[in-house]
Amino acid sequence: MHQRTVVIGSRSGLHARPASVFVQAAARQPVKVTVARDGGAPVDARSLLSVLALGAQHGEPLVLSAEGEGAEAALEELAALVAADHDAEAQR
Repeated sequence: MHQRTVVIGSRSGLHARPASVFVQAAARQPVKVTVARDGGAPVDARSLLSVLALGAQHGEPLVLSAEGEGAEAALEELAALVAADHDAEAQR
């Protein structure tokens, strides 16, 4: 099992738009990815409702986990999305 801890970069947290981008990217991965708040129960990263229900806020760490061939690359891509400030990108 591969894991990566990443801090949420969007100023308003993992709300609707960043969560949607994250979930779509997770659905494209060749492996199942889970996401959890630090110390919390993992949820399927492909489920928008589950990801939104985490209530993850700016600056909080999330733990991404995946297993199997392609897990490292999947976590790398998804970690970059979580760390990005999607709010700043939307204002450009």
